[in-house]
Amino acid sequence: MSPNLPFFSRPDGQTAPLAFAHRGFSPEGLENSASAFTAALELGFTHVETDARTTADGVVLLFHDETLDRVTDSQGQISKLAAAEVAKAHIGGREGIALLAGTLADFPLARLNIDVKDWHTVKALAEVIERLDAHDRVLIASFSDRRRRAVLRLLRRRTASSAGIVCNAAFALLGPLLPARWLRKILHDVDALQVPVRYGPLTVVTPGFVRRAHRLGLQVHVWTVNEAAEMARLLDMGVDGLVTDRADRLKSVLQGRGQWW
Repeated sequence: MSPNLPFFSRPDGQTAPLAFAHRGFSPEGLENSASAFTAALELGFTHVETDARTTADGVVLLFHDETLDRVTDSQGQISKLAAAEVAKAHIGGREGIALLAGTLADFPLARLNIDVKDWHTVKALAEVIERLDAHDRVLIASFSDRRRRAVLRLLRRRTASSAGIVCNAAFALLGPLLPARWLRKILHDVDALQVPVRYGPLTVVTPGFVRRAHRLGLQVHVWTVNEAAEMARLLDMGVDGLVTDRADRLKSVLQGRGQWW
């Protein structure tokens, strides 16, 4: 557990609050595209939340869905398609699908918060990070703690990571009851808790949740927060980062608070 890892640093040398552009920033709906990443970085964002999937022949894409159907002009399951076939697809009928390796090369200052979407992606993702020595520029996330940890085991040096569902649930539900040493053991490879404000009827992010996380040296990042009033409320609570579709709005909120770099 180390929020002092390079991934968590800001251009001004501070560690929080961090601003994450969810799948980049594209009011036109070109999520996870090069133009969405460019728009976020042009706003001044350094951290981008994105997703990783891998083609049948081992090329890692930045793409959320299992299939091409929803956001592109093509169809098919990505893990069963060769990269050459996927390259024919265009997000919104306009823009090619971004590759992890190309994005790391094209945006050398960007920090990528990567959600590992399937087991097929584990080895290929780790290989890209190793080849490009990108350990300091990525955070490994996944709803599956087993999948997240599988990636971490393949990396030769320490890389930031956020908790999956099981670790988040253990902290949220058992955090008030368990001794800190037990929680540290459960969360031994976790640097951040990335959670929604609420999960069903349960309010996850509370002042107590944030205090307990900070006592363990963990950051709290909240997704996906798009309204200015809610952004301000959570920042007042002391959260360390916000993930948003409205990068423009989050920038304005942070500027108004004197917390933009």
